[in-house]
Amino acid sequence: MTSRPDARALIAAVLDADSWKSWDEPPVDPADPGSPYAAELIAARVKSGYDESVITGEGTLGRRRVAVVACEFSFLAGSIGVVAAERLVRAVERATAERLPLLAAPASGGTRMQEGALAFVQMIKIGAAVAQHRAAGLPYVVYLRHPTTGGVFASWGSLGHVTAAEPGALIGFLGPRVFESLYGYPFPENVQTAENLYAHGLVDAVVSAEDAREVAMRALNVLCAPRDSKLASIPAPEEAAGDTDAWEAITRTRRDDRPGVRTLLRHGARDVTPLNGTGQGENDPGLLLALARFGTAPAVVLGQDRRHGAFGRATGESYRLSPERPPSRTARHGPGGDHPGLGPAGLRVARRGMRLAAELGLPLVTVIDTSGAELSAAAEEGGLAGEIARSLAEMVTLAAPTVCVLLGEGAGGAALALLPADRVVCAEHAWLSPLSPEGASAILYRTVDFAPEIAQYQGIRAGDLKRDGIVDRIVPERPDAAYEPEEFCRRISRALEHEIIELLGRPPGDRVAARLARYRALGSP
Repeated sequence: MTSRPDARALIAAVLDADSWKSWDEPPVDPADPGSPYAAELIAARVKSGYDESVITGEGTLGRRRVAVVACEFSFLAGSIGVVAAERLVRAVERATAERLPLLAAPASGGTRMQEGALAFVQMIKIGAAVAQHRAAGLPYVVYLRHPTTGGVFASWGSLGHVTAAEPGALIGFLGPRVFESLYGYPFPENVQTAENLYAHGLVDAVVSAEDAREVAMRALNVLCAPRDSKLASIPAPEEAAGDTDAWEAITRTRRDDRPGVRTLLRHGARDVTPLNGTGQGENDPGLLLALARFGTAPAVVLGQDRRHGAFGRATGESYRLSPERPPSRTARHGPGGDHPGLGPAGLRVARRGMRLAAELGLPLVTVIDTSGAELSAAAEEGGLAGEIARSLAEMVTLAAPTVCVLLGEGAGGAALALLPADRVVCAEHAWLSPLSPEGASAILYRTVDFAPEIAQYQGIRAGDLKRDGIVDRIVPERPDAAYEPEEFCRRISRALEHEIIELLGRPPGDRVAARLARYRALGSP
């Protein structure tokens, strides 16, 4: 049987040594003296060594002060009654008042049945306290432990900015034993597991208790990073002309060995924490969502991954970025190769990232590298056009600073959905087009044979985009990103750090007004 740490052991493993300070006061029993419930409470204290199902307090994590709330399952199955709920809420409110990031470690069967409806509605005030903590722009990181079910999972267990889960943990709304008792047959196996939730984009990773410290530290290094003048500006990076022949540029961006968003994060960023899915049961491997720092500048990163690899394994390595496909040093002979384009689920993942950036005041970096949107019946029925429209609208009005990187291919609505940023950085051979040149040729001439000529006169090159006010900075390739992936990614990273720091120095209202004015002016006389 897998050994799982109790609440105190988990806290000791995650926080800096000897830094824990309890916030708890002795509980006032809700049970009538001499009642069976009072006896249960006494027995639970003796057996578990805990005075309630929740412990709260503070400590340091990498010398950063944090608040912690954790369930203890050995105390009446970690159930939440009136006393436990009040302890939880007071801790969350204190964390909010003292502006502390909050780490939560649920492990519970849900509402305490012995206390009935009054215990049941406690989940409302717990959820409200967590919502107020998030509304204050403070990070909330959740580690779901075995088991987490019922009202706990349906309230404060599902509200994290970042949510990890314990390997093999039972996580679900209705516990399987209750389900079988009510309906007379067992709940399907392997549905309410941490790994299945990860596969469906409901948790960001599955990591052991031993790895939870590293996961939390890495995430908070980004979520708690300075976002103001404390960040020192860096010199403006060098630029390129971006005047390579259009068809040659397109051919270069279609090479399989051209660095993509994963290579950019591996060589150009630090404290990278991949996130997973929408948190609402959808995922799209074509859209990478992560927290990262480019130099000193923190960011939420949305990256189109034309290789469509998974972020990492669902267990153990989930918070370590998996590599891109081994290079073949060949170019694809047409848009997209064997990879479907970005679909509606991917854009919903992107909008999760936008909301995260807005709520925490983090800069948003979007990375465009796509042959186009997914072309399928499922994409149409899944609301692809509407998701492109909503992504455009949310991004162009986002309160957070935004920087877009045109890293390679930039075809169609999938590219446009992530484009409207405060600043747009473009790789020397990257391009932007309303459709792949082959598609445009098919529309105009009913053949793809004129794609090179169309690419040339459509004004899709980096230099053309800068001339037209679509792009602000062109990052050199020497002579091609595929030949110098690490150096190229570092140049992109320096450009991102420079742009983010410059934007953080401006008032949010001024940034949004300037962004709207910029896109209003495109093409105007």
